[in-house]
Amino acid sequence: MFGDVKLGRMRGEGPRIIVELPDEIDDATAAERASAVFGFANFSLSHRVALDLEAIKAEAIAEARKYPARTFRVSTRRGDKRFAMTSMDVDREVGAAIVEALGLKVDLHNPELTVSIEILSDAAFVSAGKLPGPGGLPVGISGRALALISGGIDSPVAGYRMMRRGLALDFVHFHAYPLVSAASREKACDLVAHLTRYQAHSTLALVPFGALQREIVANSDRPLRVVLYRRFMLRIASALASRFRSRALVTGESLGQVASQTLDNMAVIENAAALPVLRPLVGMDKNEIVEQARALGTFEISILPDQDCCTLFVPEHPETHARLAEVEALESRFEIERMVAEAVRATEVKRFEFPPRGEAVSRAGEYRDG
Repeated sequence: MFGDVKLGRMRGEGPRIIVELPDEIDDATAAERASAVFGFANFSLSHRVALDLEAIKAEAIAEARKYPARTFRVSTRRGDKRFAMTSMDVDREVGAAIVEALGLKVDLHNPELTVSIEILSDAAFVSAGKLPGPGGLPVGISGRALALISGGIDSPVAGYRMMRRGLALDFVHFHAYPLVSAASREKACDLVAHLTRYQAHSTLALVPFGALQREIVANSDRPLRVVLYRRFMLRIASALASRFRSRALVTGESLGQVASQTLDNMAVIENAAALPVLRPLVGMDKNEIVEQARALGTFEISILPDQDCCTLFVPEHPETHARLAEVEALESRFEIERMVAEAVRATEVKRFEFPPRGEAVSRAGEYRDG
């Protein structure tokens, strides 16, 4: 999240992580980026001052002035016990200065604002208030997965929720360009760029799917086409996942939301995957998903008009209760390994960074973990 600046010393103290930030990053930028670091329940922005009581008072007053609080307390920790004053002495002196300067009232038990002071061997650090972090687990602690991203509302929310549970994600988007416009590809890129602020680096595999869809249409019964499309997507995603060293697939499916997401169809579709399929939205309704998309900032991107490959060659009355034996009988007409291999070879891979420095592009067969 801070890839464009060099961070200073980092150290752990109990449940806290203390990170020294360079002078060139302002408070607003630091707060914006820290609020996107999974694993942070909350954080404070502290300012370094000299080991001088008057300097500490001045900084504490300046920090407290930023908040519309009526009550406050001062909490001092002395990492260096050689400092001449005790923690309680600093609390009293700084608290009195804030009362005199700002007219706030002291409340030691339930204050609206806490001014924190940390005394170290070479400096003091002063902060006021706590800002909310996103919570969750640090990205990568739970492993790596490949998320199918459609360009719609659901899949970016699914990706976000799994990153928040500690998964580092790669992404794959299936498109029908040039049979339809490139709009869905562009939306997928915009969505992945937006989600990359939560994990600093992302890869997006863009799979041309239109030719494969036409082959399915020419050799299958109309009602089962959507199930066949989805099974091939999971096969291709599984092949790409092995190249990206991902150990699971993530989808934005919600039970009963569309024809392909009935329990019967989901079971038949998942049967084609070589990896576990994670569905973080499976029990959510559309209103809940839309609400999270708005909060995440992906909703406005997702509702832009496009021509998704899933709308190409879709039957008017798709099967909602597919049977595995019937589907596998239909698939015996296809050269599955060839079709999957051709799709993987034609896949384009884009890489994203946050803060953005441009995109790197390659073919899937040239992918290297970097």
